[in-house]
Amino acid sequence: MNLPLNVESKSDLLGSPVVELRQYTLKPGRRETLIGIFDNHLIEGQETAGMTIIGQFRDLDRPDMFVWLRGFDGMEARKHALTAFYDGPVWAAWRDAANATMISSDDVLLLKPAWPGASLDLSGSKRVPRSDLEKPSASSDLQAIVVIKIHHLQPGLEARFAKECQTAALPVLAALGARPLAAFVTEHAENSFPRLPVRASENVFISITGFASADAHARHEAALAAFPRWQEFEQAAQWDLARPVEVLRLAPTARSLLGQPTPA
Repeated sequence: MNLPLNVESKSDLLGSPVVELRQYTLKPGRRETLIGIFDNHLIEGQETAGMTIIGQFRDLDRPDMFVWLRGFDGMEARKHALTAFYDGPVWAAWRDAANATMISSDDVLLLKPAWPGASLDLSGSKRVPRSDLEKPSASSDLQAIVVIKIHHLQPGLEARFAKECQTAALPVLAALGARPLAAFVTEHAENSFPRLPVRASENVFISITGFASADAHARHEAALAAFPRWQEFEQAAQWDLARPVEVLRLAPTARSLLGQPTPA
């Protein structure tokens, strides 16, 4: 799943042109319950309705947060897929149990690839069968993790910031051991399924990067902090930010496509 983010590639045909990043605040101690429901009962129903469940994660720094990504073939396709699922039998059967774990499910960013070739390539990924039991592993130091950085930008700066990241930041990240997976900016099209709200006023650039472990990510961040070219990039980027960057360190659940080892 290592994307060549600086060139237009076949992955553009494989990735979703519209993606939701969803962060759910859960009731204390209920995350494993929701993961069990989601991984065992809600993935196939959504994909049958016409969407791609890209990845679902435990947030390593926030024990009551569940983070996930799903993709669509376009805004009109999103409308039809969400209507089919949320009016269908799978959600009707599991809605009450899932909602009972949640405090809030409205933190949603609607996204599109930041440039041609920046979408997620899941072609080499294989989902674990439902018959395999979920094994909580958020505390494992050896589990691969996904890091999502959300850059909140001043209005109108997404295209320029994305270009600067593509040309200046990505080569440094890769050289220092990161595995760039995707980059997205806000999709400003009108919400095609208003029953589910999105943060429509946001202007974001989002990077998604893979690491072999939380320790590997920590070493990478230390190397960045000591690298002069990266310090220059971050100092220049501060002028474009509307507020501090959010960093999500995420451990994939057993049935997440994103973040699992790629088969040889």
